[in-house]
Amino acid sequence: MGNKVRVFAVIAVGVMGMALAPRAFPQRTSEPAAPDNGRFGNPNAYARNYQDYLYGVITKIDASALVLDKTKFGIPETIRLMPKTKYIRDQKRSSLQQLRPGDMVYIQTKKDKKTGDLIAKKVVSGIGVTSGG
Repeated sequence: MGNKVRVFAVIAVGVMGMALAPRAFPQRTSEPAAPDNGRFGNPNAYARNYQDYLYGVITKIDASALVLDKTKFGIPETIRLMPKTKYIRDQKRSSLQQLRPGDMVYIQTKKDKKTGDLIAKKVVSGIGVTSGG
C-alpha cells in the first residue's frame, strides 16, 4: 500500500508541474507598440542624430578654436575652427559670433592626420538642438 501512495504522489506532483509550467506563446508577427513619449519625443531619434558628435559646454572662444568642458574625455578639450566650419543655432545657419561661453554645443569633428587635433566641421547649438542635425 505504501508504494501505491508514493507512485500516486509522484504522478500527482508531475501532473501539477505540467499544469503550472509556463505555456509557450506563439511568435510575435507584428512590431511592438511604440512607446508613449509624447512629452519628450523619441529619444532614439535624437541619439542617432548626434551619435558621432562631440558634446560639451563652451568655456573659451577665439577666432581659431573653442575650448569645451564636460566632454566625454573628462578634461577641457580644444576644438580647432576652420573657415569651412558650419554653425547652426536654433536650427538656422549662424556664425561664430553668436556663440557664448556657457553654451551647450554638439560638434561634428574630424581628426587632423598630421597633428591629431580635432577640427570642427559643424557646430550645433540652441533651442531644438535635438530636433535634427
